[in-house]
Amino acid sequence: MTVTAPTLVEASDIVLGYNGRVVLEGVDITVAEKEIVTLIGPNGSGKTSLARVMLGLVEPESGNIWRRSGLSIGYLPQRLSIDSNLPLTVERFLRLADRRSSSRIDDVLAEVGTQHLAGSMVSSLSGGELQRVLLARALLRAPDLLVLDEPTQGVDFSGQIEFYGLISRIRDRHGCGVLTISHDLHLVMAATDRVVCLNHHICCSGEPESVRRHPEYLALFGPDAAERLAIYAHHHDHSHDLAGEIVEPHHHEHH
Repeated sequence: MTVTAPTLVEASDIVLGYNGRVVLEGVDITVAEKEIVTLIGPNGSGKTSLARVMLGLVEPESGNIWRRSGLSIGYLPQRLSIDSNLPLTVERFLRLADRRSSSRIDDVLAEVGTQHLAGSMVSSLSGGELQRVLLARALLRAPDLLVLDEPTQGVDFSGQIEFYGLISRIRDRHGCGVLTISHDLHLVMAATDRVVCLNHHICCSGEPESVRRHPEYLALFGPDAAERLAIYAHHHDHSHDLAGEIVEPHHHEHH
């Protein structure tokens, strides 16, 4: 008998529109304890709007949102503008977000592999370093639920693979639920338990393997989408160049 994990957040029949344009129409989605859910869809499909509704940052026109009492949420937004002229170190940035002890800040930086950056200026960080620091900031809240909006934008291919591996380890270590928003399914397949495909309404949802073969998924992302993704559905026993092509370990030729 399968034991169902307790639900952390549930959205039911969500309707949302802006300036007469329908953004979300009758959307249902849940995230449970220890579950990694990936929300995918084309640009403008309502992914970020749905996440913001689930977080309580946007009020839907109709529908219901239920969050577990006392739910702690860590949010990694899609964009964060930091004045490049601001002399702000990573440690100070985290302390402004959460007045925890230095040891707690050291702990979260170590967990995401950026402890060596504590004294660095936030403005000097690479895309991948900044995303890990933002993840550390989210972890300071000891979240029951992590919400990550396009967390690997501006990160090279190998860095994206490493980041999703890190998310899996955080889920395993802390038992938190994770909602990840992505326009790219192939990089999250190994990490995600359930995929929800959104295009203003839920097109399909389920395990990655079933979603990538679903007619509505293929209609949105192209008839060869399932084949493009198949390469990532197994364990990585090879390396990739920055374009994402597979590199053979010995003679560096592409498949």
